[in-house]
Amino acid sequence: MPAALCLSPGSWETAAKDPIPHSQPQPGIMAATALKPLIAVCQLTSTPDKEQNFASCSRLIREAAQRGACVVFLPEAFDFIGSDTQETLSLAESLEGAQIQRYAGLARECQVWLSLGGFHERGEDWASTRRIYNCHLLLDPTGHVVATYRKTHLCDVDLEGRVSMKESNFTNPGPEIVLPVSTPAGKIGLAICYDLRFPEISLALTQEGAEILTYPSAFTVTTGSAHWEALLRARAIETQCYVVAAAQTGKNHERRTSYGHTMVVDPWGCVIAQCQEGPGLCYAEIDLGYLRRIRQEMPVCTHRRADLYGRVTVLKKPPPP
Repeated sequence: MPAALCLSPGSWETAAKDPIPHSQPQPGIMAATALKPLIAVCQLTSTPDKEQNFASCSRLIREAAQRGACVVFLPEAFDFIGSDTQETLSLAESLEGAQIQRYAGLARECQVWLSLGGFHERGEDWASTRRIYNCHLLLDPTGHVVATYRKTHLCDVDLEGRVSMKESNFTNPGPEIVLPVSTPAGKIGLAICYDLRFPEISLALTQEGAEILTYPSAFTVTTGSAHWEALLRARAIETQCYVVAAAQTGKNHERRTSYGHTMVVDPWGCVIAQCQEGPGLCYAEIDLGYLRRIRQEMPVCTHRRADLYGRVTVLKKPPPP
C-alpha cells in the first residue's frame, strides 16, 4: 500500500518557493548524506522455529549495519510465534538465556543499537506463576541491556467470526512505563503493539522527552487493515514524535497470519518509509531539527489544558523501604 500523500507545515502556502527541508528516503535506499542518523526497521515472518527466526533476524541486522543504520528495530515476537499457548510457554526464556546473549553478540559485532520488540520472557516469578512477560529490550552497541519495558496493555479481543485472542491467559501485564532512552537517533520511548491503542502512554513518554516512539507489533490482518496506519499517524501527530513500527507479516503458522506494513511516520504524520510484502527492511533518516521546528511552530504540548483534564505523566515507582 503506498504511503499517504502528506504536506509538510507551511507547504500549502510556500511549497514552490520554500519547501521544508525534510528528507523522505525511499524504503531500502540509504541517503547519500550521513548528516542525519539512519534507522532500519525490520519486517519478519516469525514461526515456532527459533533457529530459523534468529537466522532471519541476524541477516537483516547485518544488512542494516552495512547500510550505516545506527539503530535497528525488530518487531514483536521476533524470537518466535508459537502455534498454541503450551508451545509458547515451553519456548520462552529468561533474559539471561542463550537467545538474548546471541543478540547481545550481534549488537557488539555490528556496533548498532537493537530494539528487540517483544521477547517472550520468563520473569523472576515464572516458577510460581507459569506465566510470561512480553518484553521490549533496548541493547546498546556493547551488547548491554539499557532498558526493558514489559507490555502493559494485553490484547484480549473477540471479534466474532474474525479474530479471537486472550493474551492475559498466559502473560502478565507489565508494572510500569519506562523512561525514554537517549540513543544516537534520539530519545526512544518503548511500547508494544496493543499499547498503540492507548494514547496515554505515548503522551506520558513525550512528556518525559521522547522523540521517537516505538510500536513493534504483530497485528492481525483484520485489525491491521482497519486501524494500523491510522493509529500510527495519530500517535505521531498528537505527540509530534517520529513513530517507528516494526511488524510481523505473512503466515506465522497454520492458524496465524500477520498484517505487516512496517512503517516509519514523521512528526507531521507523514509516512516516510514502509516495507512491501514479505520479510525485509525499510530505512528512514531521523531529523531532530525538523521535529523541533514542528514543536516550535505548533506548540501543542504547551497548549494542553491540564487545569481542565489533568496531565498524563509517567508514575515513578516509590523507592524500596
